[in-house]
Amino acid sequence: MTRLTLADCFDPDGERFGIPTYPWRCAPEGLATRRQLRSQGLRPGGQDVAAQILRPRRRREPLTAYLYRIDRALPVRPMTPGRWRAHAAMMRARRRCPECGQDAGYVVPASLGMCVTCAYPEQRAA
Repeated sequence: MTRLTLADCFDPDGERFGIPTYPWRCAPEGLATRRQLRSQGLRPGGQDVAAQILRPRRRREPLTAYLYRIDRALPVRPMTPGRWRAHAAMMRARRRCPECGQDAGYVVPASLGMCVTCAYPEQRAA
């Protein structure tokens, strides 16, 4: 694995990586990541990736974030009553303990696989 430097990440023509590439925090105006679009109430809307930003890291692969054109982004779709029902059902399933079947009142931790009360029954008696 070749180690990237910050200078290696600057490829605005896309000759090295196939798409225009910029160093971390150096993206040109008019491009944004999915999260940045979402914070503006937008979504990519089916457009292709316009560019990417790379952040070199020691001893690991560089972080990559894809960029989309803001002028081609579409507004976020509104939540319909059906989507709200589906979201509520999904959250109910994540809160239900598979051991006792009770609603834990919080999302059951994947590391335990059950609610805290079932995972540590010796602390319940105290």
